[in-house]
Amino acid sequence: MSPALIVKRLRSELAGPFELTLAIGSCAAITGPSGSGKSLFLRMIADLDPNEGEVWLNDRERASMPAPAWRKLVMYVAAESGWWADMVIDNFPAGARSAVAPLADRLGLRADVLNASVQQLSTGEKQRLALVRALSLNPHVLLLDEPTGALDEESVRRVEALLQERMAYGTSILMVTHDQDQASLLGHQRYRMAAGHLERA
Repeated sequence: MSPALIVKRLRSELAGPFELTLAIGSCAAITGPSGSGKSLFLRMIADLDPNEGEVWLNDRERASMPAPAWRKLVMYVAAESGWWADMVIDNFPAGARSAVAPLADRLGLRADVLNASVQQLSTGEKQRLALVRALSLNPHVLLLDEPTGALDEESVRRVEALLQERMAYGTSILMVTHDQDQASLLGHQRYRMAAGHLERA
């Protein structure tokens, strides 16, 4: 399979160097203790934290495009995402809103959640809506930081099923998780992060 994402000699003062190749429509799952550098690695790929090295997407080098354009294609979803507008629906780009309600329904979110205030949301609702926001924009690569960490078992299954479906259509996923079963289920490649270094698991 053709590579979607290629990471070469990626490093910062805190972690690395990292090397990784991720095929189109596949998932690399990263486990490891808290504080080992997992989230930092995702943020470095997204060019959100200082780093040096090369990252390529479908033969296009990250350095060849503006950072906001890169982040639309290689999208980072934090464990606790930011919300800038009070009403849930206002946190979604207008051009992507038609996809939002069906995705929210797939993840078991209540029908009126898009018309609610962000302040009324539970942590699990926020986590699923952050994933909906990313999926509605159809990125080539998803960088997911513990995407089901706050969810109940049924919601976890819904998220996993939707991610498997997206991979079948060509989306690639690099995912940090503490759930070994989830890493086994979704991860075509398995890695472990230890003290800022990535090892095949």
